[in-house]
Amino acid sequence: MSPRRLVVGISGASGFVYGVRLLQLLRRLDIDTHLVVSRSALLTMTHETDYKFAEVSALAATTYRCDDMAAAISSGSFRSLGMIVAPCSMKTLAEIASGLSSSLISRAADVTLKERRPLVLLARETPYTLAHLRNMIAVTEMGAIVAPPVPAFYARPASLDQMIDHTLGRVLDLFGLEAGTVQRWRETDPPVTQNA
Repeated sequence: MSPRRLVVGISGASGFVYGVRLLQLLRRLDIDTHLVVSRSALLTMTHETDYKFAEVSALAATTYRCDDMAAAISSGSFRSLGMIVAPCSMKTLAEIASGLSSSLISRAADVTLKERRPLVLLARETPYTLAHLRNMIAVTEMGAIVAPPVPAFYARPASLDQMIDHTLGRVLDLFGLEAGTVQRWRETDPPVTQNA
């Protein structure tokens, strides 16, 4: 049985907050997180949030440099429940789709796929080019799950935080982890009685 730990990658697409909130939820679930943040993601962090890298790093059990190709998570012998890239830039998606391991995020993703562990990519871009779509098909055929962070309005979210939590709760569902942030469709409706 794999240890209760997940690899988390944060790449340079817009949506740095998805990675931060994911780390917070996993900490609450007592999941060991192994974090890699790309250089581009650090730029995104400064534009989109007030976080400092030290604050984000402190949320993870272990943080690796994005160029540390000898890190534990670069080997298939590192056991985990899988990996989530939140958000996943189109550059990172392309590297994963083509099997290029030019960064620790793409190498760890490659390892996750070759070991047949779940890999979930919160692909963050719009609109998509044909290259983006082909890369999504390629990673899906390789076993990854492409999960763009699309809000569910049936839950009637009252804030951006609720939309983010719902999305991440659905992502964690894919690992069998209950974050308690998903308002599940029709589960709270009263039972319907039928006349005989």
